[in-house]
Amino acid sequence: MISVVKNKKHRLLIEFLYSSGLRVSEAVSIKINNLDLNEKIGRVIAGKGKKDRLIILSDSLVEHIKNYLKYRKQESEYLFNGLFEGEHLSVRMAQRIVSEAAKKAGIKKKVFCHALRSSFATHLLESGTDIRVIQTLLGHVSISTTERYTKVSTEMLKKVKSPLDNL
Repeated sequence: MISVVKNKKHRLLIEFLYSSGLRVSEAVSIKINNLDLNEKIGRVIAGKGKKDRLIILSDSLVEHIKNYLKYRKQESEYLFNGLFEGEHLSVRMAQRIVSEAAKKAGIKKKVFCHALRSSFATHLLESGTDIRVIQTLLGHVSISTTERYTKVSTEMLKKVKSPLDNL
């Protein structure tokens, strides 16, 4: 999906959603001063439940953010500025961007922004990240909420060794 998007702002939005596990409302309203590009972390202020939390920023995302900020046409406190000065990109527009990217990528089923959040969680789990860490990154109070996001793959199940095999 990312590779088919030519618009730099749109591509950055999709990368940001996937690489940080943000809710779409959090991503579009993130302010540049809430990102520490040197430390590769960001802070969501008053996310769901009015809670603050830290997010991770991938190496490649940091480079893309720096490049985007250097060349973007409109100054804004928001990473994803909206049509009018002082506004951020709307949730509806972000949803449209993701939907169009999925179509361009040849994905037949309807793709929502939330699928990128779920993929973030699943891919972290598959790479061995502790579910409690994923819970913190997603901003979940309950581990059962996080478990709904993480679909354990068949390949992951095949790698589990039965305790009987250790006898």
